[in-house]
Amino acid sequence: MSETSIDKVQTCVSFILEQIQKRNLHLRDQGSTPFFLGINGVQGIGKTLLVRAIAGALEKAPHHLNTVVLSVDDFYLSHEDQLRLTAVHPDNPLVHHRGQPSTHDLDLAASVLSSLRARHETRIPSYDKSAFNGQGDRVPQDKWSNVNADGQLPVDVVIFEGWCVGFRALDDAHLTACWSKAVRARHENDGYRGRLGYNRLEDVRFVNEALKAYDVLTNQLDALIHLDAGDPQYVYEWRLEQEAGLRRDRGSGMTDEEVVSFVDGCRSALVWLLGIKMLTGADYPSYELFTEGLRAGTFGSGSGKQLRLVIGKNRGVKEVVKV
Repeated sequence: MSETSIDKVQTCVSFILEQIQKRNLHLRDQGSTPFFLGINGVQGIGKTLLVRAIAGALEKAPHHLNTVVLSVDDFYLSHEDQLRLTAVHPDNPLVHHRGQPSTHDLDLAASVLSSLRARHETRIPSYDKSAFNGQGDRVPQDKWSNVNADGQLPVDVVIFEGWCVGFRALDDAHLTACWSKAVRARHENDGYRGRLGYNRLEDVRFVNEALKAYDVLTNQLDALIHLDAGDPQYVYEWRLEQEAGLRRDRGSGMTDEEVVSFVDGCRSALVWLLGIKMLTGADYPSYELFTEGLRAGTFGSGSGKQLRLVIGKNRGVKEVVKV
């Protein structure tokens, strides 16, 4: 399917307004609590630009919805805590850099979301990915932004974006079956393009166990928009572009080799959470967990609270699906 001229911003805004109206009618809620929207998309797919455009559109007339944007990236562990996690798990390469479930400060994230839901004054964390030569670190608290303070309009919409937003852990039997299939594909096929088959089961299981705790964040969401890469291989090119921009604009960022290592780790999670088959050729983008993974709906099948936009290599929309 070719990319279309579908307006991503307008498509997403229309969906959000529809979901806000439905929630308000169902809860008889006329804005007493903010609306929480999750946006999921792999690295480099264009989440940041799209989120900014969506927030801007919601805040303008005729909507006038005061919107705050949070990224799951802003809740990464501090550099010191990440090093500590690496030291505790020296044999698990999946947690040797930021990205995977277990590399976020869930207590901090949960407290920020809860504070926003209560419309209390809230400080919004920030993370500097260029710090420590691209390893990253949390920005000092005195540089965090502040919302819902005296004299400010209360937040109406919270957008929570990130590559793993909305993911749900698999049961162990399902996880083991996915991993075993990937390992077989790796050994039986010279054209194997995945990363899951190169990881130990115990390492993948550790990440899956950590993901269970992320439900405390996912369960806060009222709706989700899933920016779905038509081919996971696009991620490498997109992320290389991002880090080249960081090196150009900030003077530091991941090298090309570090990008490949980072994406390999995240793609291992995408493989079993989205159900990407570990086979070759045209069969690679298919989904063996189509009815059970993120594409089936993080809120359950047929909820209508999830919008899936299939994105092509040039970041155009190939398909729009309501889940």
